Amino acid sequence: MEFKGVFVADYLVDGLFLPGTGINPDLMKRILCLVLFLGILPFAADAQSIPTPKSHFGFDIGDPYMLANFSQTEAYFQKVDAASDRVRYTSIGKTEFGREQPMLIITAPENFAQLEKYKEISQKLGRAELTPEEAKALSKEGKPVVWIDGGLHASEVVGAQQLIETLYTLASRNDEETLKILDEVIILLAHANPDGMEIMSDWYMRNEDQEKRNKNIPVLYQKYVGHDNNRDFYMNNMKETTNISLQQYVEWLPQIVYNHHQSGPSGTVVAGPPYRDPFNHVFDPLIITSLDAVGAAMINRLHVEDKPGYTRLDGSVFSTWWNGGLRTTPYYHNMIGILTEIVGDPSPFSIPLVPDRLIPNNGTPYPVTPGPWPFRRSIEYSVSLNYSILNHAVRHGDELLYNFYLMGKNSVDRGNTDTWTKYPKYAQAVQEEFDASKKKRDSDDPEMASFGFRSGLPLQFYDSVYKDPSRKDSRGYVLSADQPDFSTAIKFLNALIKSGVLVEKATADFSLSGKSYPKGSYVVKAAQAFRPHVLDMFEPQDHPNDFLYPGGPPIRPYDAAGWTLAFQMGVEFDRIMEGIEGPFERVAYGQLLSPDPTIVPSGSGYMLDARVNDSFLAVNDLLKAKVKVFRTATAANGFPAGSFYVASSGKKSLTEVAKKYGVKVSAASGIPSGAKEIKPSRIALYDYYGGSMPSGWVRWMMEQFHFDYNVVFPEEIDAGDLTEKYDVILFIGPGIPGGGGRYGGGRSVSKEEIPSEYHHMMGSLTVDKSVPQLKSFMENGGQIVTVGAATSLAYLLDLPISDALVEISDGDEISLTGEKYYIPGSVLEMYVDESAPANYGMGATANVLFNNSPVFKLSPDAASKGIKPLAWFGAEPPLKSGWAWGQQYLKNGVTAFEAQIGKGKLYAYGPEITFRAQSHGTFKMLFNNLYK
Repeated sequence: MEFKGVFVADYLVDGLFLPGTGINPDLMKRILCLVLFLGILPFAADAQSIPTPKSHFGFDIGDPYMLANFSQTEAYFQKVDAASDRVRYTSIGKTEFGREQPMLIITAPENFAQLEKYKEISQKLGRAELTPEEAKALSKEGKPVVWIDGGLHASEVVGAQQLIETLYTLASRNDEETLKILDEVIILLAHANPDGMEIMSDWYMRNEDQEKRNKNIPVLYQKYVGHDNNRDFYMNNMKETTNISLQQYVEWLPQIVYNHHQSGPSGTVVAGPPYRDPFNHVFDPLIITSLDAVGAAMINRLHVEDKPGYTRLDGSVFSTWWNGGLRTTPYYHNMIGILTEIVGDPSPFSIPLVPDRLIPNNGTPYPVTPGPWPFRRSIEYSVSLNYSILNHAVRHGDELLYNFYLMGKNSVDRGNTDTWTKYPKYAQAVQEEFDASKKKRDSDDPEMASFGFRSGLPLQFYDSVYKDPSRKDSRGYVLSADQPDFSTAIKFLNALIKSGVLVEKATADFSLSGKSYPKGSYVVKAAQAFRPHVLDMFEPQDHPNDFLYPGGPPIRPYDAAGWTLAFQMGVEFDRIMEGIEGPFERVAYGQLLSPDPTIVPSGSGYMLDARVNDSFLAVNDLLKAKVKVFRTATAANGFPAGSFYVASSGKKSLTEVAKKYGVKVSAASGIPSGAKEIKPSRIALYDYYGGSMPSGWVRWMMEQFHFDYNVVFPEEIDAGDLTEKYDVILFIGPGIPGGGGRYGGGRSVSKEEIPSEYHHMMGSLTVDKSVPQLKSFMENGGQIVTVGAATSLAYLLDLPISDALVEISDGDEISLTGEKYYIPGSVLEMYVDESAPANYGMGATANVLFNNSPVFKLSPDAASKGIKPLAWFGAEPPLKSGWAWGQQYLKNGVTAFEAQIGKGKLYAYGPEITFRAQSHGTFKMLFNNLYK
């Protein structure tokens, strides 16, 4: 870009200022200043027309004790959009509270004219439906797309505030670096949690006394799930998650996704890539090395700018194993997901003195000096990190685009050929086969004795595993339309579709691998660019045994170790091991599926299948319409016990719900023998000040399935008379004394600190006051359902049960140590008592998310005291997906039971039967207890 004033000045100096011209030097200086001013006016005006953050908010971003809220931020975004031709404000959808979720597209003005073209190039390269030659050409023609977000976790206030400063910087600066970034990169600057920013900032700023400002908000900073909004990115339950996923995996397909978080590990400033092992084995290796490249650009820039304190590798706890986070799900889509965790707070903050962090090493090459840390410094670091990534995209744009294609093409090729993913279990199988073979030989056999660590094993043992047809990867998956709960299968497919996975639908009956399938079934082929995500949703995760040292304690995974969504949702599918051809039509990328409307047949009555989750949704609508609904006590009309009967008088309402939800309705000749009318229970769901995420997930579930409920807090429970208001109380996760997590309630605050409208949420459950009221509630006919940590209530009631996960030492029960037993979030299989009403609609076994969950032993006299097991582990190892060390301790352990307490009942479910609203396969274990 020419700077015209320079050329005018050169002319004046070289000509008019020559000695002997007779021109007044002072006059010429004034003329020169005017000309120079006119020359730079277009550039100065451009910069000055962009409102500064201070002019809009009244303070600089990063000032002590100051936070902008979302309403102010949204107005600023729109103001900059109006003032700058580099910025376009868009909304990617509504939040759960109904706010707009903004995404700012930032690039050079001339790029906007071809924005759809650049988006289409990114889509084509990301889906890899091109030849290498076509991809090479497009990678040179396209522009790399970089996603930068902030604010996902609203208590981590740096993330949302840095969005403001980053926008201003990109919109206003005219330095060579910024202009080159704008010319060469499409930047998507997205707000990940508008609701949370509004809640958190308003709460923080409400106190005029700055020193009393805090972030102890009374509710979750996302309407339902708070911090777990970063645990939803393969399920896509929340609106904000779906908005983001559609932009990332359907619309824009960015090559780099940068997700800002905090806080950095103690004694450092910021943690970033590359990350520690393990990484997931379904990734393309280019993902890992690309993370190295971007991480090098980030740490190098900070060091060049004399910004110490960046830590990486084993300097932090973050790995790339888990799917489901905003920056981790991109890995399964061949995108470079970047996480940083930075320190900083508007209230006074200091870098603590951690002696081990003062030693430079490969994890932390440039340690930071401990001491006070201004909030503004964190904003500056964040902008620098953003620029480091954008500069990397400038310098390696065509490489990023082509590698994006190449990883997708590699996935397609692997899906079309016999491929063996190198899972840890296969390496172990090689060693076991060698050891078994060696035992058969004479121990003095020189041929076998020669093989050891240095020489390796004979290649025949590699081939025996990695060419074993039974161990190769699937070519694809069929979800048959004739499975009992097909509507849940469609919900599973929609989760994939929201994540950009290609799904195909059968337009006619077909056969594959000798099995016939009906029209309307769905096929998900592995031969597609997002194959890693496909495998991850259908296949078990095989987490390596990860210990600090041999025989030492386990290293905790970043989140879950296993999560296979198809297992959690109870979806029936078949693996297809050879090529998949048939009468299939593609479902358009991003186009969600709906069950086909059901036609209600003629009959004197109708049946709804208890195996179908959406039957509960339909029944709840019928009950609200005052239609009588009955549940069967035994199998009837081809339906299992617990199925629902509706008389012909309810046909009109039944027709409406069948059309709306696609729930299968069958005719019945009459009301089945023993069927009983059901009514909706008066449901209470326990929560506490600050908000419980497990309870919040269940709030969302209840609303999706149209169960009415009230939220209760400790004060209401302690007040008693619970049977006058409720029939069933749900305790999900922490809250019961002795149950782990937050002991019995939320944050410790006094009534003087918070407004009066939140006082009813305060307090904690106690053994002395709360437990007697809960016991009285059950004795008078009420039901209590406990899940996970809340099952500790059973011990407080002195029931004849004990902890199964202990060992005896010197006559005392001692909890098993991590060296002996450790099961982080993983999918396990348990046996289920199908005859129990609490398990109506369940099969003989169920996959359940188990997260170091409670497991019980029942005393010999338990049955005589009204205690009945509902689910249990068998004698065989129960692990289906993830990591389970010491499975032998689970043998025959009880995972769920019911106990008669006076006229009422206690239900205890150790595993996470409502886990993050993902475990549809066990939802019925909760729903069955919500009628009377």
